[in-house]
Amino acid sequence: MAAWISLLFAGLLEMLGVTLMNQFQKDKSLKWLLCIIVGFAASFSLLSYAMETIPMGTAYAVWTGIGAAGGALVGILFYGEPKDAKRIFFIALILSSAVGLKILS
Repeated sequence: MAAWISLLFAGLLEMLGVTLMNQFQKDKSLKWLLCIIVGFAASFSLLSYAMETIPMGTAYAVWTGIGAAGGALVGILFYGEPKDAKRIFFIALILSSAVGLKILS
């Protein structure tokens, strides 16, 4: 169970890293760059820990799914990106696929 919790936090940190990259594009300060580096380093570390127990393909798919869906949701909620029904459907599809991989593992 600890591996799955680590994987969840790794995905959330990946999502944070992507969000920070967007912030860095707006304000190219060293502060944001350091936050990106720390966020992704922590994400990769937790992913590596999770992969000691969870198969690589499953762990990577869940990690990227959380990051991709989370990044899209952050874009919709905070950056005014489109929120049409088709986009929401496919974000839900990514998340349901990650949950399906958890159920099967």
